[in-house]
Amino acid sequence: MFDAPRYGTDSLADLFPSILAGLGVPDADDRLGLALEADRVCVLLVDGLGYEALTTDPAAAPFLSGLAPRALTAGFPTTTTTSLSSLGIGVPPGEHGLVGYLFEVPGYDRLLNPLAWRLHGVHAETDLRTELVPERFQPIPTVFERAAADGVAVTRVSPHDQAGSGLTRAVLRGGEFRPRLSFGDLIAGVAEALRAGPRALVYAYHGDLDLTGHVRGPSSRSWRMELAAVDRLAAAIAEQLPPDAVLLVTADHGMVELENRIDFDTTDALREGVRALGGEVRARHVYTVAGAANDVAAAWQSALGTDFDVLTREDVVTRGWFGPTVTPENAIRIGDLVVVARGRGGVIRSGVEPLQSSLLGHHGSLTPAELNVPLCLFRADGPTP
Repeated sequence: MFDAPRYGTDSLADLFPSILAGLGVPDADDRLGLALEADRVCVLLVDGLGYEALTTDPAAAPFLSGLAPRALTAGFPTTTTTSLSSLGIGVPPGEHGLVGYLFEVPGYDRLLNPLAWRLHGVHAETDLRTELVPERFQPIPTVFERAAADGVAVTRVSPHDQAGSGLTRAVLRGGEFRPRLSFGDLIAGVAEALRAGPRALVYAYHGDLDLTGHVRGPSSRSWRMELAAVDRLAAAIAEQLPPDAVLLVTADHGMVELENRIDFDTTDALREGVRALGGEVRARHVYTVAGAANDVAAAWQSALGTDFDVLTREDVVTRGWFGPTVTPENAIRIGDLVVVARGRGGVIRSGVEPLQSSLLGHHGSLTPAELNVPLCLFRADGPTP
């Protein structure tokens, strides 16, 4: 059995509700037991930083390692779209509906890529923000909207291209947006934003570690050097905190290095009965021709072997991977079959997804290296837990 996300007690979806409780926002629940009781909070999200990777080599990140990291779980799949949505809405994927890197949306003949807010494919130039309005696609109020409505000064410090993106509008909207221009600008932006009002909440995003892991591999020297840079970034933010502020550092997923690649585009046994292939390399949504799901499941399990689990939509919903509640509207976005990697393999698409297929580092499945993310807490005015 895979590890399962610990929704409600130790997951990313529980982080901001716990922070809002510490800021005194009404109807917020401290699910993580953080007991922050702070008026100024910064959350630094480091894309691609797994708990195992951080704790296995503490010398690479002495500041973060010295904060006694706690392990949280991402949701399923362990991918940026889904994790940032769970983080920003404060609910599991079955409720917010951003169920993967690529998934089916009724009324469209191609899959949606929410990171780009476009349909997937070689000629996917059309921006869908007008016809697939992000605020309607995901209407639950975000944690930032809830905080701002209670008078908290909310600031998001992120790369400029995220300012009005479809994903930001869908799951990270609310408060002010300050574009991050550079490493130093991120630090300065956080420091200024934390002083924007009597109560302040700052969300900062840093993505270079994830990019390095994908291209160079999470076991590479480049990745380790980038982790050291992330550690310096967190330490620099901590040095700039007001006396009554708290810094929390976490991540959206970990990463593994791919060793076994099965190519959907060149394997006839995998394509038979499949009308669309979503998800990503280590967690695939398989949308089947009507009536073909059982045959497709048998063919995939035979072709992939014991390093993969081939499950039905009903299986994964029953296991709670998408959370205790999966709305009917969101359930149909999940593949008829969901295929998850146990070892270091993945299902690539050399023809349709040549870039992703060539990458060394991947994530999406529920192995501990991908599922568990750190939560590091630093208090400017005293000892950390």
